[in-house]
Amino acid sequence: MSFADLPVDGTLDATGLNCPEPVMMLHQHIRDLAPGGLLKVIATDPSTRRDIPKFCVFLDHELVGQQEEAGTYLYWIRKKQD
Repeated sequence: MSFADLPVDGTLDATGLNCPEPVMMLHQHIRDLAPGGLLKVIATDPSTRRDIPKFCVFLDHELVGQQEEAGTYLYWIRKKQD
């Protein structure tokens, strides 16, 4: 099963946005998600390859998967259980 087949609880489309906007938006979206919920993030800023994994480690969320498709970066993030 690929990451693309995972059922998600929300999607954040940050295409066209540059650092720090994708992570700022991610912070808001993850806050609105239920604990254990899965958020898919779509971004075009290459710095998200560094910023999003760091965000997950720092705030104890699980980076379930990430992949790159033709300049688009996809992330699947599971919100930590409270």
